[in-house]
Amino acid sequence: MVMIAAVDTTTITATNMADGAHLPLAIWLSPAFPVGAFAYSHALEWAVECGDVHDAATLSAWINDLLRLGSGRNDAVLVAASHRAADDANALAEINELALALAPSRERRLETVQQGTAFVTAMRTSWPCKALDALDNETAYSVAVGAASGAHELPLAATLEHFLLAFTANLVSAAVRLGPIGQTDGQRVTAGALPAIQETARFAASSTLDDLGSSTLRADLFSMQHETQYSRLFRS
Repeated sequence: MVMIAAVDTTTITATNMADGAHLPLAIWLSPAFPVGAFAYSHALEWAVECGDVHDAATLSAWINDLLRLGSGRNDAVLVAASHRAADDANALAEINELALALAPSRERRLETVQQGTAFVTAMRTSWPCKALDALDNETAYSVAVGAASGAHELPLAATLEHFLLAFTANLVSAAVRLGPIGQTDGQRVTAGALPAIQETARFAASSTLDDLGSSTLRADLFSMQHETQYSRLFRS
């Protein structure tokens, strides 16, 4: 007779993991985590449509600007602020309100809200923490990730690097699906973005909300142009 061991349904939490302390970040920010990131191009689709991004070099420049000067930088600042405020429901609510107000277009707001709300929903069933109770209704993705990481006492530096790497990887994946680069060039672009990822993570780790700001106006305008793009693969 074959004996089948009972499945342990105890909820896994990051704080009770003695080894592999960064593994939760790899899980939360992997393409397999159900936030629907694959459905969004962050306006890259319009950049490809109009020819601004047409090969590995132009994609690399586009992503590096977002990381150092644009939405990647701002989101990292919001992740850091939310990480520090994980035990303060009122502060988290204020940070979230600010994050939503900073969205430069309807689609970019939809992108962060849809992913953030999906992240909170998935986390509550598998990685629950009190910080998520303060994030109801519409939640910015950066705020949700930062709050969960802070509540689970994961290192801020690692959180920022994983978050920015996931941001980069999703843009590269979108570019591969749109056609201007192949998978090999995609890996080269990702590898080439690592210095910008590390630089922005270091900056954000010691930032405050006063450091919010961007200068990637073309990317913001393209997110508005995408709203009326005739043929689209992505929701943003």
